[in-house]
Amino acid sequence: MHTVEILGTQVAYAVHGQGPALVLVAGTGGTLDSNWGHLVEPLAARHTVIRPDYSGSGETTDPPGEFSLALLAAQVLAAADAAGADTFDLAGFSLGACVAAHLAAEHPGRVRSLTLLAGFPTGDDPRLRMQSALWLNLIRHDPHDFARLVLLTGFSPAFLGRMDAAQLQQWADAVVVSNRWEGITRQILLDTRLDIRPLLPRITAPTLVIGCAQDAMVPKEHARALADAIAGARYAELDSGHLAPFEQPEAFLDLLTTFIDAPRG
Repeated sequence: MHTVEILGTQVAYAVHGQGPALVLVAGTGGTLDSNWGHLVEPLAARHTVIRPDYSGSGETTDPPGEFSLALLAAQVLAAADAAGADTFDLAGFSLGACVAAHLAAEHPGRVRSLTLLAGFPTGDDPRLRMQSALWLNLIRHDPHDFARLVLLTGFSPAFLGRMDAAQLQQWADAVVVSNRWEGITRQILLDTRLDIRPLLPRITAPTLVIGCAQDAMVPKEHARALADAIAGARYAELDSGHLAPFEQPEAFLDLLTTFIDAPRG
């Protein structure tokens, strides 16, 4: 684990492997380990994999006041700089997709390619706002119920149906243990405020947008909206719930590596 200082925060990040740089950005409440740890080994065989935590997650410190996409994107870029990556492939999941899109729009010369998994262009959506309000209420009153809801809406019914009660409890416990409750609360509040729609036409990097066909947390229509707003973006779909890095890790890796390793004209 390494740290770098930016805008009054200490950003924790990890680096593994050799080859072209690949920066992975986690989702709401996710950390560099909880979202990406199980995928590092196959990716690091051909890439220098850089995994930062942004404020609210992991060991990265939190500034006072509201979080902003600009802050989180600056933290991700600072980790890439500290790791020596002048240019890099960039992949973000959920809130991390919004952070990655912001970074790609503001720093087009740094991003070789952009992959957005289960992202959303704006939190100004009645269903997403209702979900966020429920999350915040459960976090205040019963974090274990919050974890159970995340599993129910994050995984497809078929995936959950293959688990027994003990496995479900292990997953719920992992959600509780991995989260910093004040941090995820501030990230959820950012989810409700963010609007990257004005930035999307400014993205020039080759872009792959991945939706999840059985996503009950961030329905695939949000990913389609991202793809429609980014010039030349390719859209692909996984037969998965929202938590595709866990439910469909091999299929996600295949889409990601095929895209970032493709020759560029």
